[in-house]
Amino acid sequence: MDLQYQLKAGSYCLYDMRETPSAITGERRCRLRTELVAIAFDLVTGQVHEHGSPTRIHSWALSTRRRLRAAGDWEQADSIVVVSGPLPVDEINKCLGIRGYCRRMFQRLSTLPHGKLQPHAHGAGAHGGRYQDRQQRRAA
Repeated sequence: MDLQYQLKAGSYCLYDMRETPSAITGERRCRLRTELVAIAFDLVTGQVHEHGSPTRIHSWALSTRRRLRAAGDWEQADSIVVVSGPLPVDEINKCLGIRGYCRRMFQRLSTLPHGKLQPHAHGAGAHGGRYQDRQQRRAA
C-alpha cells in the first residue's frame, strides 16, 4: 500500500510509504493533514475515485456528477458516493489498499466506531461509564 493515513495529534496525516523516512527525524513527510477524511468511490464496484479533505472531495464529486449527467451518463453519476467524517484509520487504509473494500465499509458504516477514539479511550465500556454509575447508584 503506497498511501496510508495515520492519526497524529487528533488529525489525519497522509503518508506516501514509498518515500524514505528522514535521516534526522526517522519520519516521513506528511503530505496532507486534515481534521476529517472523505472518500469518494463507486457504489457498484467499490473503486476509490478520490480521498482527502471533505471540502475538496465533496466539490470533486459534485462537479464530476454534474459533468457525467451533462454527458447523459446518469447511472454513473448516481453511483458516486462520498463518505466523510472521523472514520477509523484502519478502515480508510483498507479502502485505499483493497480493491472494492469501500463498498463493504459503506454497508457497515453505521456500526463503525468513531475514528478518532483510540481503543484504550473507551475505558468504561460502550456507555462511557454513565451506565455503570447509574447501576451503582441504584444498588446503593
